[in-house]
Amino acid sequence: MVVVGDDAPSVIQAYYRVLTGGIEDYGDGEGLAALLADDLHFEGPIAGQVTGSAPFRQGVKGFIANVSKIELLQEVNGPDGTAVLYDAHMPKGVVRLTEFFTLADGKIQRLRIHYDPADYVAKGGG
Repeated sequence: MVVVGDDAPSVIQAYYRVLTGGIEDYGDGEGLAALLADDLHFEGPIAGQVTGSAPFRQGVKGFIANVSKIELLQEVNGPDGTAVLYDAHMPKGVVRLTEFFTLADGKIQRLRIHYDPADYVAKGGG
């Protein structure tokens, strides 16, 4: 399933392939680990601020298990980052999310995600 456009950095294209690949393919998250800086800085409404790729990989597992489709609404790519607005189709409805990526050395260094956490949980995330 194609989520982002061909002009998105390859690491972002690969990231969304992992997110939409299903929980069976996710396994222990090693495919995602290759895309993330070891000292990844993640910020989100439920997790708060987390440093390290291992905690992020564990946290994103639930999202991957529950999302059936990601529908791209808009993306913006720059030399050092990407922003993606999309609708995630969850078990009980659609949740709108925005992800802001900072890239360096071919990896995701920082990821900030924005969404309504109450809506996310109500629609099957969490």
